[in-house]
Amino acid sequence: MASHQSAIKRAKQNEKRRVRNLHIESTVKTSVKKVREAIEEKDMEGATKALLKTIPLIQKGCSKGIFQKNTSARKISRLTQAVNSLKPKTA
Repeated sequence: MASHQSAIKRAKQNEKRRVRNLHIESTVKTSVKKVREAIEEKDMEGATKALLKTIPLIQKGCSKGIFQKNTSARKISRLTQAVNSLKPKTA
C-alpha cells in the first residue's frame, strides 16, 4: 500500500477513475446491445433512437480516454451503417 501522501492521493484518484471508466464502458456496451437488438428485430425507428442515444456515450468514452479516437469512430461508423442498412432501397 502507498505510504507517501502523494502516493495515497494518486491511489484514490486512480480508484475514482477506474470506477468511472467501468461505469461508462458498461453503459456503452449496454447501449450498443440495444441498438443491435433493434437491428435484429428490423425495428428502424427503435434502432435509430437507440443509435442517437449511443453515439454521445461513445464520444464521452473517447473524451475521457476510455476508448481511442479511432475505436470510437469505428464503433459509431459500424452501428450507423447497420442502422442505415434497414432503410428501404429507393430506386
